[in-house]
Amino acid sequence: MSDSVSEDVDNESSKIGQYEGKRNELGQRHGAGKAQMPNGDIYQGQYQDRARHGEGTYYFKNGARYIGYIGDYRQNKKHGQGTFYYPDGSKYEGSWKNDQRHGHGVYTYPNGDKYDGEWLEHMRHGQGVYHYHETGSRYERSWVKGNMKSSGEYVHSTHSAPGRGGT
Repeated sequence: MSDSVSEDVDNESSKIGQYEGKRNELGQRHGAGKAQMPNGDIYQGQYQDRARHGEGTYYFKNGARYIGYIGDYRQNKKHGQGTFYYPDGSKYEGSWKNDQRHGHGVYTYPNGDKYDGEWLEHMRHGQGVYHYHETGSRYERSWVKGNMKSSGEYVHSTHSAPGRGGT
């Protein structure tokens, strides 16, 4: 079955709520589709054998502010390039692997500060630069599983100074 289908409750799982979209010959979500979860969340994008797979957008139900993820999925997990908007106003743009920040990405904090660097399993890992929004300064250093490692360097608009070593 490759034609569009709309039903109140998905046969594969009562968690899906409403689904409109393509299905494969087994009746599974497959191809372009849109699902509204019972809690009000919405996913619109590609499916493969009933799982979010390919490009898609996930909107979390939350009043006035957009919260969600725009990007690539693999087997229902954020995987590849994408942007996640968090409820506190922060945002991550970059690489994902198995639902975690992984590879290069930029995390913008609610106060405007940014971390631009490498990630491993949702933690800062590798080379990165922390940009201070208020002062325009930045701090360059190495990270290992979320902890600062090695000496870093503060760079100000008028000069630079060595930073303190990590643990």
